[in-house]
Amino acid sequence: MQIDWQKNPLIPVIAQEHETNEVLVLAYMNEEAYNLTLTTGFAHYFSRSRQRIWKKGESSNHTQEVKDMLLDCDGDTLILKIHQNGVACHTGTKSCFFTSIVQDKRVIEKEVDTTAMYGVVDTLYHTILERKSSNNSQKSWTKKLLNDKELMLSKIREEADEVCVAIDEESDEQVIYESADLLYHTLVGLGYRDISPDRVKQELARRFGMSGIEEKDSRKK
Repeated sequence: MQIDWQKNPLIPVIAQEHETNEVLVLAYMNEEAYNLTLTTGFAHYFSRSRQRIWKKGESSNHTQEVKDMLLDCDGDTLILKIHQNGVACHTGTKSCFFTSIVQDKRVIEKEVDTTAMYGVVDTLYHTILERKSSNNSQKSWTKKLLNDKELMLSKIREEADEVCVAIDEESDEQVIYESADLLYHTLVGLGYRDISPDRVKQELARRFGMSGIEEKDSRKK
């Protein structure tokens, strides 16, 4: 049985601890990620939010060493038998599957500094997504913004203006403070649209080596 990449350009992949059979992650692969996984021996996936290939653990070093790859009978789903270095989930838990729908509780195995692992922007963005999907965060300012698009947009405009005023008239500390406010509210906007900040980073990387005039001209094409 072979994978028909023309028919299934993106297939679901279940990462399972090879010693305990614990299910750790559900992710996706395209053909390039699949081939990278085969050739390197480490799990590579295609991120639907980032729209790019990523090696599991590329930021945190919590990599997944592949021990075996199992293809299902339809040739459109994979199980990776892996050795997980560190934890699998960005929240700091061993597995991404720790929320009980029946019991309505979260079981955290141990505390991990996710800010150090992924960077403050990515950690904050994931927190925003958690607020977005949670039914228990109605008192959250983030949730309020996500539920009120006009309020969210007005706050982004307000914070952008305050950054301009701070740069023009105020102290360095105030510029930093106002910039942090703007970044937070912009991340809420990205979360509202389900656009990973990694895609913004990719766009900035694309512009390296390109003059501002060239970049603006490229938008017209």
